[in-house]
Amino acid sequence: MKKLHENQKRLLDLLKSNIDEPLTMLELMEELGVASTSVVHHHILQLEKKGFLKRNPSNPRDYQLLNEPEKSIVYINLYGLAQCGVNGEILVGNPQDRIPIASQILKFPTSKAFMVKAKGDSMSPKIEEGDLIIAEQVPTATNGDTIVCVNNGETLVKVFQQNDKSIILKSINSSKYDPFLASEDFLIVGVVRNVLNYS
Repeated sequence: MKKLHENQKRLLDLLKSNIDEPLTMLELMEELGVASTSVVHHHILQLEKKGFLKRNPSNPRDYQLLNEPEKSIVYINLYGLAQCGVNGEILVGNPQDRIPIASQILKFPTSKAFMVKAKGDSMSPKIEEGDLIIAEQVPTATNGDTIVCVNNGETLVKVFQQNDKSIILKSINSSKYDPFLASEDFLIVGVVRNVLNYS
């Protein structure tokens, strides 16, 4: 167990007890009885560094607490090819490889992480053929998310868009690939969180 400063222990307790309605930095400062919000920010960074906390970089009040600190290097399962074009391949049950990744780059629990290798150019320039895609295994997505999904028995990487009547799957390379409706067997496997560019 990594040693925690007394303020970090108290901060963890505060974050846990207020996870449904996260406190602001100012409120955390007052609850901890420290001199400034920069002290709170320092301890939050330390909790992240020690593996007890994962934060959404674009929304600091969106965070996840981990029961046990994560190791600094974790191994993530790499599955087969995910088509960024047409005629993708199904994710298989057995991973092709296990790739070492620094857990700090993931802003979600590493237990939900998986990887696929991109194929095709429909998600260019964000995702190129051969890139490794790190996704968080979740069953739902919000409009605009880039997802790994199964559609017509194929594993695809697409931008998710849903309206009242249908789900539309879009490509970033829209000049070359048209959007299309999701099929009856459509299933979200995960939401893309990181892309490791190898092109």
